[in-house]
Amino acid sequence: MSAPLKSLLAATAVLALPVAIVLGALVALGRLDPLPALVAFLAIALGLGLLSGPHLRGVARLTAHLDGLAEGEEMRPPSAYWPPLVVALASAVGRIQRRAQARREETAARLAALEAVLDGLPDPLLILDQRLRVLRCNAAAKELLADDPRGRELSSVLRVPALLDAAQQALRPGAGARAMFELAGPVKRSFVARVERLAPAEGGELTLLMAFHEMTLEKRAEQMRADFVANASHELRTPLATLMGFIETLLGPASADAPARARFLAIMQQQASRMSRLVDDLLSLSHIELREHTAPTDHVELERLLVGVIDALQPLAKARGTTLELESRAKELPRVLGDGDELAQVFQNLVDNALKYGRRGTAVKVRVERLERAPVALARLPPQGVVAVAVQDEGEGIAKEQIPRLTERFYRVDAARSRELGGTGLGLAIVKHIVSRHRGALQIESELGKGSIFTVFLPAAEAQARREEEVEATGHGTVTRT
Repeated sequence: MSAPLKSLLAATAVLALPVAIVLGALVALGRLDPLPALVAFLAIALGLGLLSGPHLRGVARLTAHLDGLAEGEEMRPPSAYWPPLVVALASAVGRIQRRAQARREETAARLAALEAVLDGLPDPLLILDQRLRVLRCNAAAKELLADDPRGRELSSVLRVPALLDAAQQALRPGAGARAMFELAGPVKRSFVARVERLAPAEGGELTLLMAFHEMTLEKRAEQMRADFVANASHELRTPLATLMGFIETLLGPASADAPARARFLAIMQQQASRMSRLVDDLLSLSHIELREHTAPTDHVELERLLVGVIDALQPLAKARGTTLELESRAKELPRVLGDGDELAQVFQNLVDNALKYGRRGTAVKVRVERLERAPVALARLPPQGVVAVAVQDEGEGIAKEQIPRLTERFYRVDAARSRELGGTGLGLAIVKHIVSRHRGALQIESELGKGSIFTVFLPAAEAQARREEEVEATGHGTVTRT
């Protein structure tokens, strides 16, 4: 027996029960014969069945209709053949469904607007659940992590114990928590994180908002101020003392001695020039360090830039009895992503050093070539598409134990000779920071008595763009975390 038939029989029985009781009472009292009573009951039951059947079938159709809506089917208008009461019920359900759909669309629009606002914020944001899993994040957080962290635990996204401790603390009732940490990468970056509890919606669970604010520039500026004062005071003390001594001499015993005055003024001019170069290099280094975390985006034709650098330094090479040569080992060099002025400063410093410390009568060679693959030791470079520029001199060379310190500020292998040649001790530090900003690498090779080779590796523009596209497509980055 089918379910609709069972429902019809059950409804008819329930409706006919009062009639059966009345007819049974009349038969028992002798007011009605049993046969007419039975016929009357059957007629009434049949009529009740005929009357209730369409309504029951309409209710069954309405039930199936609601089941379809629950499964996501599109709302259909009720059939004109349904009973009026069922049509009214279906219409009421349709109105409720349309209002619910409108509310859902309004809520979705508000969520989309909120997502747009969050993505527009410059500071990275993470929303965590009670188990410290990432529920939501904004675009700045994805860029910082070079990945989409949603659905992952915080401990696998950022392996920073201080952050985990702050999140655990924020789960407890009371104030939020703060944590300071650093991310190691091509350039070390400093952050302060603030974790706050979000009030849960009715029936919802507790969530945490973790906001990151980058302090790299502030810390760099603070460190640079301290370094500037310490280094400048140290490096300027000697030329200032020399100037003061000669000024006192010129104002005193040598005031009427013309030959001594001319000699002293020449020395004072030399010391003043040295101080001027030192201040210029310090300011240049500070400016570069402030922008080091922001990679340049211009396309630079490296060979043309090198030709300009070498042409500008040819008079200096001739004055020092040195030959300056440019050798290109590629038919067509790719462009690199870079800042033309900064790259020119890099190669000017390297070539100038080679001319200073190379022996007279020798050659300084500048070689530029395209490498299909970056050297294994330079893992920070893209695996393919690298341009290498090597500056080679034939000087005295540098001891191996001194090479790692060459890019430190004010470090000199031969301090006396460096000062005599007009060096400030900042040239290679400037080179290192510019190369770091360009996401490149500096390699130094040297052998005592044979000279040195300073090689700058820079990613080709198309290789860098391809690498960024691969990171974006795969959702995996190369951020090293501490």
